[in-house]
Amino acid sequence: MNNRFSRRDFLKLAGLLPLGLSAPRLSRMLDAHTLAQEKPKNVLVIIFDAFSAYDISFYGYERQTTPNIDRLAKRALVYHNHFAAGNFTTPGTASLLTGVLPWTHRALNLNGKVVDPYLTKNIFSAFNDHYRIAYSHNGFANTFLKQFHNELDELIPRESLYLESYDSFISTLFKNDDDIASVSWVRNMKVNEEGSAYSLFLSHLYESLQERKIESLRPLFPRGLPTTGLVNPYLLETAVDAIRRRLSEIPQPFIGYFHFMPPHHPYRTSREFFNVFKGDGFKPVEKPIDVLADKISLEQPRRRTEYDEFILYCDREFGRLYTYLESSGLMENTWLVLTSDHGEMFERGISGHGSRVLYQPVVRIPLMIFEPARQIGADIYEYTSAVDVLPTLAHLTGQKPPSWTEGVVLPPYGATNLDRNVYVVQAIDNAQDAALTQASTVLIKENYKLHYYFGYPEAPEGELVKLFNIKSDPEELVDLYPSKKELAMELLNELKGKLAEVNKPYL
Repeated sequence: MNNRFSRRDFLKLAGLLPLGLSAPRLSRMLDAHTLAQEKPKNVLVIIFDAFSAYDISFYGYERQTTPNIDRLAKRALVYHNHFAAGNFTTPGTASLLTGVLPWTHRALNLNGKVVDPYLTKNIFSAFNDHYRIAYSHNGFANTFLKQFHNELDELIPRESLYLESYDSFISTLFKNDDDIASVSWVRNMKVNEEGSAYSLFLSHLYESLQERKIESLRPLFPRGLPTTGLVNPYLLETAVDAIRRRLSEIPQPFIGYFHFMPPHHPYRTSREFFNVFKGDGFKPVEKPIDVLADKISLEQPRRRTEYDEFILYCDREFGRLYTYLESSGLMENTWLVLTSDHGEMFERGISGHGSRVLYQPVVRIPLMIFEPARQIGADIYEYTSAVDVLPTLAHLTGQKPPSWTEGVVLPPYGATNLDRNVYVVQAIDNAQDAALTQASTVLIKENYKLHYYFGYPEAPEGELVKLFNIKSDPEELVDLYPSKKELAMELLNELKGKLAEVNKPYL
């Protein structure tokens, strides 16, 4: 038995030990006897869902939404022009986890899945010598974690960190038929948004049990407890505390992927941050209603304020997590990444994400990399993509970046002054196994951002093209397509060429 197998076998076994028993001690013993070289560093990826760089004070937002992150970012590599690969959880998360763009992994639709080749081509398979642990509040993200279960040593059950222990019980009891059992449970026990359920008796009993459990917590959240959609209340601090405990117990080196729901809608911040921005005089830039805004939102100022206050809740908990990592000594040998799957927007008649548009607030996301023991940070302004995270983390832990990824090693660890294209893709209504015929796409090159929307009835002649200089016009107010048509057509032809390439296998 070679050392590589021994360590992998050990990590799987150690992860099954009772919590806190002897995994760290056994890990040290294994290292002393079988690993002569320095132990690889840990990797910890923290995702705050729907976290837009546009609303983060460190990135220049007028409201002070992230005091802890602002302070800690002085120790980090901060990427100022980092882009999600999509504008909602499914494509954005899949690209982060696989290192390829949505038109490659094909997780295009709500709760879609990656195609079979990426069941073994993902961030977890790239770290085979690490203990691999993951958790997500978000059901769409959890779909991928379930797909990758063979590449994971530990997938923390999603329901285990909700406040509703009854959901956790059902998932545990029927773990081999989890999807079917969960649907049946929801249909029978939970009142839906129309106010009905399959079983009125069971649903009211369920609500009564749930109310008793969470009644004491209600005063702490004036807008209601945070939930995943209309159900499943949770506390971010509960999840952070659980992750802290587990990180102290699992063997090292580890790679952890933790995808937390806030500040995703509904925006229900804690009492500490409730109404802190009310009446602060903040006035966002006015922008015209977009032609692809299907449902015009009239409550954008209120929703933005609630979102910003929810970000403060995330910021506090990230500060707590960082303090633990530092005090426990984990920051001495852990690469820590803070990022998101996509952003959020409150402009042009659109609130939230998942619409058909790809403006900056919904696709420009934070990326901060905290290097082990580093105390002085740096600012990176090159245009970078979510698909770059996987190859970069492999490189930083002494591995060769996987050949399948479409990303590059991020500067300053890889090339600087990158001359490359950054793409964003949304094709929510396109079949997974068909060529893209209706989609929203973006090509970012140098300082120009080309929007190309096709297949929508609202678009003139089926296509809509816009061009912005996002360095001189970060709010995307001046469409340069009429005045720089030659440049726009050059970029458009390049983008169409890429689309023809990725469509070819599906024609």
